[in-house]
Order: sequence, then C-alpha cells, then structure tokens
Amino acid sequence: MNRTIFKIGLLPSVFFCFNGLYAQNTDSTKASKIDEIVVTAYGVKKEKKALGYSFQDVKGQTLVEAKETNVTNALVGKVAGLQVIKAGFGPGSSSKINLRGFNSFKGDNQPLIVVDGVPLSNSTGAKPKQQDGVFNNDFWNPDLDMGNGLSDLNAEDIESISVLKGGAASALYGSRGGNGVILITTKSGKKKGGVGISYSTSLGFETIFMKPKMQHSFTQGSNGLPNPANSDNTTSWGPAFTESMQRYDNLDNFFKTGVNSQHNLSFQGNLGEGTSLYTSAAYLNDNSQIPNSKYERFNFTAKMNSTFGASKRWTTEMKVQYISTKANNRPSGGQGDGNYYPAILLMPQNINIRDYREGQTQNEVTSRWITPNGINPYWSAYNSLNADKKDRFLLNGYLKYQFNDWLSGDVRLGTDFYALNADARVWTGSSRKNSYATSEEKFYENNYIASLTAKKDNLFGKWGGSFSIYGQMMETRTKAMYFSTQNLIVPNAFNVKNTSDNAAAANTEIDLWKKINSVFAAAEINYDGYWFVNATTRTDWSSTLSIENRSYIYNSISSSLVLTDMLNKLNGFSSNMLSFAKLRAAYAVTGNSLEPYELYNNYALSTDPNGHITLSRKKILYNANLQAEKLKTFEVGTDLKFFNRISLDVSYFHNSATGQLIDLPMNPLSGYEKAKISSGGLNNSGFEFVLNTDVFKNENFTWNVNANFSKLKSVVDEINGDVLNYPLGGFDNVTFFSAVGKPYGAIYGTKFLRVEDPNSPYFGKLIVGQNGLPQGTSDQHFLGDQTPRALFGFTNSFVYKNFGLSFLIDGRIGGKFFSATQFALQRAGLAEDTAPGGKRDNFVVDAVVQQNGGGYTSNTKEITQQDYWAAVTTGNLGITEQNIYDATNIRLRNIQVSYSFPKSIFQKLALQSAKVSFTANNVWMIYSKAKGIDPESVFAINSNAVGFENMAFPTTRSYLFTITLGF
Repeated sequence: MNRTIFKIGLLPSVFFCFNGLYAQNTDSTKASKIDEIVVTAYGVKKEKKALGYSFQDVKGQTLVEAKETNVTNALVGKVAGLQVIKAGFGPGSSSKINLRGFNSFKGDNQPLIVVDGVPLSNSTGAKPKQQDGVFNNDFWNPDLDMGNGLSDLNAEDIESISVLKGGAASALYGSRGGNGVILITTKSGKKKGGVGISYSTSLGFETIFMKPKMQHSFTQGSNGLPNPANSDNTTSWGPAFTESMQRYDNLDNFFKTGVNSQHNLSFQGNLGEGTSLYTSAAYLNDNSQIPNSKYERFNFTAKMNSTFGASKRWTTEMKVQYISTKANNRPSGGQGDGNYYPAILLMPQNINIRDYREGQTQNEVTSRWITPNGINPYWSAYNSLNADKKDRFLLNGYLKYQFNDWLSGDVRLGTDFYALNADARVWTGSSRKNSYATSEEKFYENNYIASLTAKKDNLFGKWGGSFSIYGQMMETRTKAMYFSTQNLIVPNAFNVKNTSDNAAAANTEIDLWKKINSVFAAAEINYDGYWFVNATTRTDWSSTLSIENRSYIYNSISSSLVLTDMLNKLNGFSSNMLSFAKLRAAYAVTGNSLEPYELYNNYALSTDPNGHITLSRKKILYNANLQAEKLKTFEVGTDLKFFNRISLDVSYFHNSATGQLIDLPMNPLSGYEKAKISSGGLNNSGFEFVLNTDVFKNENFTWNVNANFSKLKSVVDEINGDVLNYPLGGFDNVTFFSAVGKPYGAIYGTKFLRVEDPNSPYFGKLIVGQNGLPQGTSDQHFLGDQTPRALFGFTNSFVYKNFGLSFLIDGRIGGKFFSATQFALQRAGLAEDTAPGGKRDNFVVDAVVQQNGGGYTSNTKEITQQDYWAAVTTGNLGITEQNIYDATNIRLRNIQVSYSFPKSIFQKLALQSAKVSFTANNVWMIYSKAKGIDPESVFAINSNAVGFENMAFPTTRSYLFTITLGF
C-alpha cells in the first residue's frame, strides 16, 4: 500500500494572522440601519453589510421548533438554493445537503459542515467496505443506511447556522469548501433570569404520510381466477371483490403508530466575572412505526468561555460534545430478501397480514407465509436483525491573547472522533441463509489552526483595511474491519470462528488516511464605511496528490457597495422608503482533490478458495499526474430594505466546474475496467430571492413572512473527447448519467416503441406487436433528468399576545425520478392504473401494427389488463418510460402552535417561564404527480444518482407535544 503521507517542514506549528478593521463613523451606521454582526469563515465576525456575497443564517430556535429527529431535515425550505435529499429507511436514516446544484461527477457534492470552527464528518448512507471507498448500492441487497453525521447533533445546542453558498464565501476553506460551507455555532453561557436552567420534554406520534395509489377492486389470483392451493403466485390479478369479502389495508395493519420522546436539560449562566458556562444533556428515543425498529441518541455538551488576566487580555473557549447513538434493526433497502417491505406492499388485499403475526415475533421460529417459499415480514422484523452503536466526541479549544489594542494572537485545536460497532444476524427458519456480520470502525479528524491578528481603525484618511494570514494542519483517518459469513457451522451461534468456509467469509480491512496542510490569507479595504473589497488566497498541500501537483491555489475577490450609506455621506441623502441598498459581486476558485490511494496502482492481499495468499490489483488505472478539480464561481446581487421593515436579497450565480476527477470506463481487454482521469466540465447557474417582512406589527400582534425562491439551470459541457456519457448510478436498463448537453443526472432507459417518422400520418403512435401488446426499445433513450428547476419555501409566523402560530409551505419544481415501487405494484396488479375506474375490461391499445412491408395499420387486437401490464413490466425494471415521474411537489411541511404563559404568574415561584407547543411535520402533500410515491425518497443516498426510488419505506407524518420550562 503506497501512502503519500508527508510533512511540510516549512510550516510552523503556529501561524500568524493580521486582521485590521475598517473605519466607520456613527452616521454610516444610522444611515444604513443595518449593523448586524454575522459569523463568516473561520469564525470571523463581520458586519453583514460588508459581505460581497450572498449570506443566509438560520436561528437555532427555528431548528428546535421543527422537532425533527435529524436536524438536517429542519433546513428544508429555509435557505434559498438549499436542497435536502432524504433516504426513506426509518429512524436514523440519512439526509444530505446540496447547495446550488451538483458540481462534481464523482465527488460527494455536500457542503463542508463546521461546528464551532471544527469540521464535522457528514458522511451519508452505507459505509464503504473496500479500500477503494466504493459503496454497496446493489439493487437487490444494498448495505444499511447508517445515518449522516449532522444527524448526531442536538438542535437545542445550536445558536445559529450560517450558510455560505458562493465560492467567495467559502474559498478560505479551500478544496473542502468547494460545495459550500455550513457554519454551526453552538450556544454559549448567557446570564438569564433565575438560575439559568431550562428543561423541555416532548412526546410525538408517527404515522404513514403517503401511500402509493392502489386498486382496491380485485383479489389474489391470475387471469380473473383465484390461485390454486399452495401456489407461489401472490399477484392480485384474481376475481373482483364481492360484497361479502373484506378488504385489508396491510400497510396500516403492519406498521404501528411510532412514539418519539425527547428530553433536554440545559444550564447557562455566568460563573464569575468574565466566565460563562453552557451545559446540556439530551435524550431522544424514537420507537419507529416500523415494528422492532428503534433509534436512541444521548447528547452531552459543556462549553466554557472566559476572559482573564491583566486588562482581560486572555480569552479562552473550551467545548466538549459527546454523542452516543444506538440503532436496532434499521430497515434494509433493495428488492432482495433483506427488505421485507415489498412483501407487505404487494400482499393481496383480500388477505390480512395480521393473520400471519402469531408466533413470528420470536427468534429461531419457522417462517409461516401465504406461499411455501415466501418470507413472513413479521419473521424478518424479528429474525433478520441488526444493531449498531456509535460513540462520538467533538472537542475544541481556543486560546487568544490581546497584546495591545491592535494586536492579538490565537490558536484553535479541534477533533471529531467516533467509534462505530455494528453487527447483523439472520436466524434460521426461512429460505435465507443463517448468517452473521460484524464490524468495527474508527474515524478521526484533527485540525490545528493558529493566528496573529492586528486591528487598527482609521488607517489613513477615510480608508480602512485589514490583512489576515492563516495556517492549518488537517489529518483524517478511517480504520475499519468488516467480517461476514453465510456458512455458520452451529446454527444461530453468531461468532466469527463459527464458519464452515473461511475462504468464503468476507473479511475486509480498510485504512483511509489523508492530510492537508494549508496557508491562506485574506485582505480587505474599505472606503468611508460604504465600499468594501475583500480578497482571499489559499494554498493547500494534499497528501493524495503527487509531489509535483501536491500544492494548488484557490483565490477569491468580492466587493460590496452600500448605496444608501454612500449617498448619505456624499450629499446627506436619506429615505424612509429605501432604508438600505447594497450592491455586491464576487468571483472565486475552489475545487476538490483526490480521495486516499487514487494515485498509484498497487496490489492487495487476498485468499483463494484453498487458503493460499494471492495478490490482486484494482480494476482502475491510476494516473500520478492528476491535479485537483477546479470550480470557478461568479455571483452578483443586491440587498434592499424598504421602510426599515421589508428586506429583499436577490442573487445571480454561475458555477463552472472543470477537470473532473472521474473513473472513465475503458476496454476490459486492457486489464482494467476504468481509468482515473481529469476531464469534463459542468455549469450551474441561477437566481435566488429571499424576502423577509413584518406584514403587520404592533404591541399585541405580529405577522411575519419569510420566503425564498431559487431557480437553477444545469448543463454538462464535456466528459472526455468523444465520450458523451459518464454513469452516476442506476440498475439494469435505468441509468443516470452526466451527459453532454443535458442537465446533471440525465435519466436514460428504454421507452415505448413509437412511429418516429415525422412524415408518417401515424407519427408518435405506439407500435404494438401482432398480439396487440406494447413493445419497448432495445436501446436506451434520454427520458428526463433529476435536477430540480426551482426550489421555494414560504413561512408565515403569527404572534398574538402569548399565542404563536407558524407554518411552512415548501416545494420543488421540475426534475424527474424513476420509481421501482410503482413498477412492482404494476407487475403485481396492485397499482391504481391496473384497474382503471375499478374495472378490468378488455381493451384495445391506441396504437399501430407494423406490417412486413414497412407500413402501419391501426391496431384492433383486444387484450387484457394483465397481459398489457405484463408486457410493460417485463425484465427487472420494465419499460423505463412508464415509471418516470415528475418530481414536482408542494407540501405543507410544518405547523407550529404555541402558548407562552404570562410571566406575572411566576413572580413568587422558582419557575421563570413556561411554554407549551404543538408541532406537526409532513402535514399535507398539496401537489404531486407521483401517484402516492414521495418524491423525496432516494434509494442510494451516497450516490449522485438521487433520482432513483427503489422500494423505500413509507415516509412519515409526525405530531409532537412539547413543554418548555425555565428556572
């Protein structure tokens, strides 16, 4: 194994930073009426008006009120251009974030998550179990979704979230900030009324949000007849229901009402002059609607800030966050035996699934099901088991010394560390093999950042300025062991030594190690407090690139011109209507580097069936001359405020990604399947609008509206020479590509055979066979793409005296996805389309038949619904075109109702405040064309093919009641 880990001797352990302040007089502040201080890259606090790029923040209380188990989901609809992509696999499953479209063919495409200055690993979905970092997203039996890193955080600990979308905003983070940065600031101790103790508890209930649209008129069978005894056929092509027969909703019968409980206890206050403390402990228990599936999370946080010494020259911050998560029986995806959801969904409605529950909820029992070879879902829920436990620490320390009134030095150390242990067991009693798998994984990322900072007002005349130089050393490593066997000697003795075939056992060790050392700088000049110009430059040295290409530079420049301040200072202009106006522009270069061990070809040890040691080579031809990807971003915009009440932020952006690091397929006769190359181009551009206003406000009543809208255009410019398509994912005849001339995530598959000759009178008509059945093309065609054209969120908040009400409507416009769930329902005769109007009359397809001479005649062949859908669903995924759906959807995402008790009633009590609230999530799907499939359900969330849905468990609706007390 060739590890290109190195040390840079010229980088000192402590770096220095100069950061002067611009001059601004009091009149400027009054004129703009905007002096909001915001947190930007590396914790630098700036006036918002000085920023030359789009900036949005989300208050921590907004996340708390959403009451989402995964705090990632609480960001939906709140930030322009931010898309949350969700996996549909029960409690603790992953969600990932995308900002302003996908910028990389093969990369992660997620923004960097930074908590109190320390990066947080936000890996999603299944874990890579091979040294090459490849994920198992197999259509039949994928690995379990283990959740994303951001879901470990407790929303109650978050003070605010700052979203840096543009390259100029995130350029200081180098290659890691290429897809944007999300800065999370946790709470610090603040003196509050009383003793500073807060306690909140909530109780929630979870039900199914959406169900696929199904027919409810026909029973189990085939060709209108019931099945013979002991038949393996469980399709619903049988006779119609009679009045004496009962229909069963087996989704409701199997899934239970989930119960979610949360508790949070916190203290914040001053421990003395100059020292504050914040501590919290939280517990989450999510007993899912999925039987025998449970997720628990415990969070503990302690954060202390202190200023001390002569003239308070010393400042420190220390924080410890500990998170422990446990998951039992995460549901599996795919269409193999590991996922029991298809057996529930496709069960004929004349059979009650609860009749098969008795005796199936214990280990080591024999599966009893409606077919001899089928597996009972209850048996699977209690005999196909998995469990995982993760212990995570987020640690950071900060020390600053103020040398004089203009010079200070600081150093920050941070660590993100977790240990994850997991196992999976399949007991005897079904057609599934008695199997065992276990794994141990450890991850850490260490960051060391130090600086020297100079601050001086009024540098000369009306000019102010700043200059900063930074240094950072980052190291990250993942070590893991995975073992699995399906050949247990002693049944149900789950032990790594209990295997009959050591050679067949999968025993994998991975060790992924990476370092990046960096030096970077930022400079700012401003004139009279209304014109600001900022520039940054950063050089990274990455261990994953060759010595010749190891260093790469990222630059940015941005400018902000506050028109209202300028006019006020030049000629005394002021306006009650236009209270603030700013123009801004920014340009930046960021990018991505290689993952570990993608530089040189080497050999890996393995064992043959006879136990002999062998050496094998990866099927990818590497290239040591590769350089980092480049992402060039341009942004212009304006911030306006009217009547000091209505604020409007408008942005236009254009991102151009070049030099994509991809694995290009090659002729296998070469000895390799793919070649690692740097090629390809991708462009994303669009507009963003953010509106915030108090529509009405007086002493007793406030109505606030916050709305955002983003429009996105994506196009792939180039792959490599004559290569026009690069695969992102998919299965069988459904493939997602980066395709030249198409938006990112182009969907290719088979389509219905039609008359393609525009001169024919039958142009566009389906071509059926002599049997009257539709036919699919033998090759793949472009059928749409997964990229949304627009995203929006619309929040209304009302406060009347002590009552509060708010609701969020959000939506996605455009883009498509493929649904394997609808395909399965059609094949089984359960899709609503298989019984139009509740009937199954024979019909004639409106189509033509091709004659031997090449002409066409109108089709007159009568066929049955069963024969029609059998033709449409032939093969693994049928004719692709049939199940491509518009992903456009609009939903009432969230409703919150609250009441705060008057403080006057607590005058003689230790209790300082009390609040009760009700929250509902996923309240109502207002508009969707997906026939009951939630367009947010994604099969392989750690893949860039996010337009692929494959038997995802039903998404949920939740209702939560919360009590919050302050002492």
